[in-house]
Amino acid sequence: MSTLGIFVVLYMAISVGIGLHAASRVRSSTDYVLAGRSLPIYITIATVFATWFGSEAILGMPATFMEEGLGGIVADPFGAGLCLIFVGIFFAARLYRMKLLTIGDFYRNRFGRTVEVLISIAICISYLGWVSAQIVALGLTINLISDDVVSLELGMVIGLTVVMLYTIFGGMWSVAIMDFLQMMIILGGLLIVAWLVADRLDGGYMEVIDHAAAHDKFDFWPELNLAAILAFIGTFVTLALGSIPQQDVFQRVMSAKDEGTAVRGTVIGGTFYIAFCFIPIFIAYGATLLDPNLLAVNMAEGGDPQRILPEFILNDVPMPIQVVFFGALLSAIMSTASGTLLAPSAILAENIFKDAFRLNDKQLLWSLRGSVFVFGLVVLGYAYLSTSAGLSIFEMVENAYLVTLCGAFVPLAFGVYWKRATNTGALVSIALGVTTWAVLEALNLQMMANDTSMLVPPQLAGLLMAIIGMIAGSLIAPINPQKALA
Repeated sequence: MSTLGIFVVLYMAISVGIGLHAASRVRSSTDYVLAGRSLPIYITIATVFATWFGSEAILGMPATFMEEGLGGIVADPFGAGLCLIFVGIFFAARLYRMKLLTIGDFYRNRFGRTVEVLISIAICISYLGWVSAQIVALGLTINLISDDVVSLELGMVIGLTVVMLYTIFGGMWSVAIMDFLQMMIILGGLLIVAWLVADRLDGGYMEVIDHAAAHDKFDFWPELNLAAILAFIGTFVTLALGSIPQQDVFQRVMSAKDEGTAVRGTVIGGTFYIAFCFIPIFIAYGATLLDPNLLAVNMAEGGDPQRILPEFILNDVPMPIQVVFFGALLSAIMSTASGTLLAPSAILAENIFKDAFRLNDKQLLWSLRGSVFVFGLVVLGYAYLSTSAGLSIFEMVENAYLVTLCGAFVPLAFGVYWKRATNTGALVSIALGVTTWAVLEALNLQMMANDTSMLVPPQLAGLLMAIIGMIAGSLIAPINPQKALA
């Protein structure tokens, strides 16, 4: 086994060991899901940062930037990072005071059991693409490190097994501790690699910036026509708003030790995420200047732009730097994968199984661990189907939050800020939002097959109808048996 392979085995073994150690802190469902609501500011920032900084930030985002420029990554990091900032500013304090276990609990307390179940199911479905993207990236990384000895599919199984082990036992305690350690490795590893790339270029870091500017890679705003503007807005709000009603984001807010830590940690983590995402973009772009063949091969038909960065590291840098980079890559992927695997499992156990089977807290804890295992198997199947269909990591992530944008965001925002919002309004909002999006999405796919597309993106139409449904439904049925949020 190569030095790099030995490092990967040791790293994963240590991760499992930390997860098993963290399990000693878990005595209740609150410990498992929210780390006992005790995380200090520095760990809160690390876990918030790790919410998004995964495979797409290191592998998918640089590839998209090289293909489409700055405008191509409006959803991530800009939409994703601003989502965290929006949560910190507009939702963190209000939700923290409610002492909820999951985001699904908000919908039950505000709108009743039916809304809770519908939105919980939608949120769980939305995680399939996101978690699958991380598992595919783990498989790709292990495949590259092993020099094709381990196949992509087997790599996915190995990566998922490691993540499931420490998540099943330690829950949010494992996730939080690993997020903090992994964030340190990510920061150190990627900054060292960025310095190496800049040092090898005659013009240093400015050579990368000047080359990107000369090739219009910093063009951000869309063309001045209605279709382009609406498409740009639709892409942005998918993550900026659609990922706000998500359990992994909610968990990191609720796990903070107090309300102030929840707010500050979320805003700082989101801001830092947007800024740091340009480090892997810089590294990948600089790598193509040092080795233009990487660009020619991987950007050609049948190539994979996501392989540019890892192939450069494997072929063009010393072994210590390879260890540093792949340590950072594995850290980023595993920290995101563990959090996003735990989140839908918590929703399933707390908001679907708990009431249905009348579980006490001990039984709920076992249900949480079982849900992590079962959801992990479902994710593995979805990841395999997605790779067979040719979806990129970035596409899998970007498509993950369409259903929550149209079905969950409006009831959350109106439930928090509009006291007249009612159960009927929430149900009509969900029905109109999701149905409109689904029907128009199907029609848009047919139109795209004929090289045309809709003027209004389906998710924007779904979001608009969800707002209309909430207002109309609440005004028609103004009496709400649930308490309005104070």
